[in-house]
Amino acid sequence: MTAPRPTLLRRVGASMARGSLHRKLLLWLLLPQLVLWIAAAFVTYNVARRYAEQGIDASLAQATRSLARQVKPIGNGLFIDFPRAAQDIIEADPDDRVYYMVSTPPGQFILGNKRLPLPAGVETPRLREPYFYDARVDDMRVRLAALYLPIGEAGSPPQVMLVQIARSQASRDGLARAILQDTVLPLSALIVLMSMIVWAGIRAGLAPLARLRALVEDRAPNDLAPLQLEAAPQELRSLARALNDLLAAVQESVAAQRRFIGNAAHQLRTPLAGLKSQTEIALQTNADPALAPRLKLVHEGAVRSAHLVNQLMALARAEPEAASALPREPVDLRTLAAEVAAEQVPRALQRGVDLGVEDAPDDAPPVRVKGVPGLLREAVANLVDNAIRYAGAGAEVTLTVRAHGNEAVLEVADTGPGVPPDQHEALFGRFYRASNEGPGVGLGLAIVREIVQRHGGQVSASAARPHGLRVRIALPLLT
Repeated sequence: MTAPRPTLLRRVGASMARGSLHRKLLLWLLLPQLVLWIAAAFVTYNVARRYAEQGIDASLAQATRSLARQVKPIGNGLFIDFPRAAQDIIEADPDDRVYYMVSTPPGQFILGNKRLPLPAGVETPRLREPYFYDARVDDMRVRLAALYLPIGEAGSPPQVMLVQIARSQASRDGLARAILQDTVLPLSALIVLMSMIVWAGIRAGLAPLARLRALVEDRAPNDLAPLQLEAAPQELRSLARALNDLLAAVQESVAAQRRFIGNAAHQLRTPLAGLKSQTEIALQTNADPALAPRLKLVHEGAVRSAHLVNQLMALARAEPEAASALPREPVDLRTLAAEVAAEQVPRALQRGVDLGVEDAPDDAPPVRVKGVPGLLREAVANLVDNAIRYAGAGAEVTLTVRAHGNEAVLEVADTGPGVPPDQHEALFGRFYRASNEGPGVGLGLAIVREIVQRHGGQVSASAARPHGLRVRIALPLLT
């Protein structure tokens, strides 16, 4: 048994539910106006047509009485006084055809220019009161007036004379259309004006929602500060409070996790340092050749674990809450790069890497940024350490600092094997390693990104020429 197919109304409703709220409100507010406009136009046309018909009926009634006065009973006959001038007056308008007919008994032609149909359903006519009805003459819609009049002398058998005048409905329709145009055009202008007011009102009413969306869209993924939206309707403030409650719960959860990582790293730091020292002593005093490889593996594991603990603590210091609590001050990136390079020279020599800083002109101004000196030093040290660790023996690692527009740029480039371009962005993920060589844990570049983002900057990786990897840090330049 197959499920019933959704109806058109359900499909339209589902489509509207997925659409824009602005468009939906505009539709539901303008659609009734359109319906009312059509209804008003229909009613206006019918009212105008009815009043035009009443005016035509009054003129037809007057014309039938005037024509009836031209036929006077004399004895047993009728005297017709209908000069050509009167006939020309009746038939004067070529665009508004007029027909007339006098008959007695009704139906027997006496006078006129056309045989006209009798009013339907009249068996015993009312005398001296006109009948009005619609008919067709020569395939033309006409409006007719029929007036029954008694003729004959007193004492003679009663006779009835019928006077009919027909007029085409073109004048009535034209008058109705003219009234409709004079009414609908101002009404249309009012509808357009009202639509513009409704559109502006919807935009103004949804503006706080757009501001809330902008507040959420412009945030970094790890920014869990409360949303500030005071000047907003009550419903939107309720939504903002609900979002703030959710953000507070998430922030508390993340803070608890971060505290746990920091506390665990701090507690592990001392025993790992002791384990590292003990394995070093054991390697130096060991006399058993079979035990030496095992002690070396334990020592390497201790070194790796200690490095991981230090990286976790550095990552905790780079988190938003910890970074925002530290004071910021001007930092010269050239001086900082030179100091970090000097500190890393022993490690570079140990690994056979040529480490250096690109010289700047003597008259070059300092490249200063505003930030936390300790965190910036940690970021540069991680970049240099990462380059030394993976570039390999015989490679060159070069630090470059320069000002570019309103940005301070620091680059660390190596001539090592490099990283495939499709992995450049993934390098900054936590615990991601492009190579299994070396004792790294995959947190160095993640720490760099956290620190740079806390300082309002950007970090990216690209291929160096002819081979190698280039990591670029761009921070707002302090002017």
